[in-house]
Amino acid sequence: MSTVSGRGGIREDMTADLALMERIVARDATAIAELYDRHSSLLYGLILRILKQRGDAEEVLQEVFVAVWLRAASFNSDLGPPVAWLLRIARNRALDRLRANTVRQRTAESAVTLDAPAETPEARAVRIEQQDAMRDALDALPAEQRLLIEEAYFLGLTQSELAAKHGLPLGTVKTRVRTGMLSLRERLAQVQVKA
Repeated sequence: MSTVSGRGGIREDMTADLALMERIVARDATAIAELYDRHSSLLYGLILRILKQRGDAEEVLQEVFVAVWLRAASFNSDLGPPVAWLLRIARNRALDRLRANTVRQRTAESAVTLDAPAETPEARAVRIEQQDAMRDALDALPAEQRLLIEEAYFLGLTQSELAAKHGLPLGTVKTRVRTGMLSLRERLAQVQVKA
């Protein structure tokens, strides 16, 4: 937002903003860009002060200008200058996001504190049996296949990351992982057939 000293500068800013609002109502896309350039810093500062998280503040700033584009016809200059209207929209959107984040956080916290249902002895026995079968199937794999599969699963590494980490061609990593997974599938299918 331009900073101009004196009353003439404020009137000129307001006149320019009113002209931009008229162009936005007329669906002039360049006008919304100009309004953004004039006021995004001010609005972002307010939103960031409320939310204290840059990512959320950036998203809310986008939402503000989408709302301006969609609701420009509802702007009433008798109620104040366009910048005051923008600040109200930004404040309300930021507070809405803050409330939503708080509800989401409380929901997540309450979900974590819920007690897990007690495991029956039968279910526990089945789970242990499955874990043993998986461990045995992994142990039966050649070391180069087992290591790649374990790092992909437990560390969340992609095949490209595995290739870089182990100094292997990507094709070799893909082949070893695929071959290992097929072997695991076959071994686990045999265990299920026996059961």
